[in-house]
Amino acid sequence: MQYQRIAKIIAEEGVGGLWPRVRNRLLPKSTSADAEIRRQVVEEYHRSVSIFQEKVKSTHFAGLDRFLWYHAIDLRDGVVTPGVFDLRHDLRHFDFPDDMSGMTVLDVGSATGFFAFEFEKRGAQVTSVELPSIADWDMPSGEDRELTLAELKELHQAESLEDLHYLHLDGPFQFCHNRLRSKVTRCYSTIYDLTPAKLAHKKFDLVFLGDILLHLFSPLHALSAIAPLCNGQLIIMETMADYEESKPLMLYIGGASRSGDNRTWWLPNRACLTQMLKRVGFQTVEFRRHFHAVYRVNGSAVAKTVIHASRGT
Repeated sequence: MQYQRIAKIIAEEGVGGLWPRVRNRLLPKSTSADAEIRRQVVEEYHRSVSIFQEKVKSTHFAGLDRFLWYHAIDLRDGVVTPGVFDLRHDLRHFDFPDDMSGMTVLDVGSATGFFAFEFEKRGAQVTSVELPSIADWDMPSGEDRELTLAELKELHQAESLEDLHYLHLDGPFQFCHNRLRSKVTRCYSTIYDLTPAKLAHKKFDLVFLGDILLHLFSPLHALSAIAPLCNGQLIIMETMADYEESKPLMLYIGGASRSGDNRTWWLPNRACLTQMLKRVGFQTVEFRRHFHAVYRVNGSAVAKTVIHASRGT
């Protein structure tokens, strides 16, 4: 009975819909329930990989079999990329306008492009920003950086940094872009180097940062770079530190040595992020929604917060 209920929730609400039920005891809050959720999530992920590979087996696109699919994206005709994150059921948490016709949108840290293509589908003119090179990720210099890049090259069977960048970030986006016949524009830049001149002196009606700040050495520097580009609303999806709300604090989670993904550094609490946003010119800051993003490779879930900030009153 429990198996059937879990399967029903996955089908109707996506894997992210499971964790609130565990938390709220709609499913038994037990080790066995959690293990069953993870098992089904991982099984579903591997099924999606197999289905995708079968659908595109006759497709000739360089490196397709070695891509990292960060997002699950519906490419029509029954083809869905096997993203390690499937946020299709979670769009309701972001409060994006249903009709974005005439809007200009900047999607920073776009990866496979799920949000960029979603904005375009709603009618927006979209600029997608990604790094010029994997080497531009914020990582400690020296052996730490070299080991991280070497591990990624081995994972993708990449021979060079250029090859790695294509397989990890740019190739998956370009594949989706081609299949969707998209008009999304790609801009290659670090967030720190984004300027009005680099973006044809545009100011954007909406700027979106999805899971960016936690991967940056300097979140305040990044927000300071973004602020002049935003003519309307800034929407952020971020993992927040859940502690000590009376003081603005940033929790360092990078560790004393290499472990995990080696590219996650900071978690701000609400007071910290509020003050940073106001310091760079955003007058209103609203913490709108909370949901769980699920890493489908192992079934783990991470709590995410959606924040809306505006330069106007």
